[in-house]
Amino acid sequence: MWKEYRRGRFRRKSAAAGNIFVIGPSIDSMKRRTFLQLAAAAPAFTQPSKTSSGIPWTQWGGPHRNFQTEAAGLKDQWPAGGPKVVWKRTLGEGYSSPAVENDVLYTLYGKPREEVVTACEAATGKTLWEHNTPMTFQSDAAPDMGNGPYSTPLIVGDRIFTTGVAGRLQAIEKKTGKLLWTQQLWTDHKGTRVMYGYASSPIAWRDTVIVPVGGRGRAVMAFKQADGSVAWSRNDFDNAYSSPLLIAVDGLEQLVVLMDGAVFAVNPANGDLQWETPFRASYGIAVATPVWGAGNLLFFSAEYDAGAKVMHLQRTGNQVKANQVWESNRLRLHHGNAMRIGDTLYFSSGGKGSVAIFTAVDVRSGKILWQDRGIGKATFVWADQKLITLAGNGNLMIVHPSPEGFKVAAKAELLTSLAWTPPVLVGSRLYIRDRRSMMAVDLG
Repeated sequence: MWKEYRRGRFRRKSAAAGNIFVIGPSIDSMKRRTFLQLAAAAPAFTQPSKTSSGIPWTQWGGPHRNFQTEAAGLKDQWPAGGPKVVWKRTLGEGYSSPAVENDVLYTLYGKPREEVVTACEAATGKTLWEHNTPMTFQSDAAPDMGNGPYSTPLIVGDRIFTTGVAGRLQAIEKKTGKLLWTQQLWTDHKGTRVMYGYASSPIAWRDTVIVPVGGRGRAVMAFKQADGSVAWSRNDFDNAYSSPLLIAVDGLEQLVVLMDGAVFAVNPANGDLQWETPFRASYGIAVATPVWGAGNLLFFSAEYDAGAKVMHLQRTGNQVKANQVWESNRLRLHHGNAMRIGDTLYFSSGGKGSVAIFTAVDVRSGKILWQDRGIGKATFVWADQKLITLAGNGNLMIVHPSPEGFKVAAKAELLTSLAWTPPVLVGSRLYIRDRRSMMAVDLG
């Protein structure tokens, strides 16, 4: 059975697709225009090579670090039991999303007094190798939510790079799990000790790996991928929980970072500050990665009294000026991710002391187009003109959003609770996890 909601009217129909919610008219006219806009907004970086298993997902946010990937042939509806489950396995504590390349999946999990980096067969979930690190960090801020880890591995060449909950950056040989080098961001570099634990995922630029650290002269640091030596260390902001983002402003590369008290950009070659704007969440709890898109517009948001902003970035020569377009204290992205499709942002607003609400916002004006409690706290991947949506309660959905409303074309209960980790899509294979388990489903 499914339900349709359309501006005050309610109808019940029979279908095996799951629940469908519609606010407003059809969205079929969006498709070609949306793809053209997304193509124009994509960063000007090297396109990942497609393999027989699909485009690799080698970092936080996928091939473009925006949770959008090229895929085709994904089904719009599922059988009554949901999509085909390829495998499911238990996993230790944590919210780390996987990175997937060449049919191998890499992620992190925690167990008593240890943190584990694991490599698994992407086709079966079978463990190939594990690297264990002693772990004494314990967060008392929200013990019922676990103790991490939170970050996503980064795959570059023959190595993977990981950041642990106690600020340990390490390089690991991806075929064997052999530890190559380590940098202790908290103990050796005196980085910000955030109360929930380190959560920022590393990013690659040329021959370096870059991470937020926090502190005077070390807000952001770059390390040589080959040996872990410091390439540069700059700026004075304290750390938060967000992961950095590489963008191209009319061809000029910048690294955007959301930290405690500001959003700013640096030159990824040397860390020189390019621009900054104030943005503060109470207790430094700013989690979500900023969203970059067409029109040189940068969106960022956080809970804890921070709200949301959009900045317009304008290049003149080798300089970039950031001008505020709008701000709102009503819009608050707690954690998870926001998705820009065309000129509309979709995300779960709220969630700290209130129920999160699925929200659509005009990115150019800040106007709230609609809000609906049919979907609460959730994370997203956009592929094949579908918003693949994982709700925090473990429900997986295929959603069709538009500026006028949305419909849920398929829905299945797959995980249990605290499914806060964004989905990962490679080809038609979707990898999802909750706090203690991980599974793969086929959406083709």
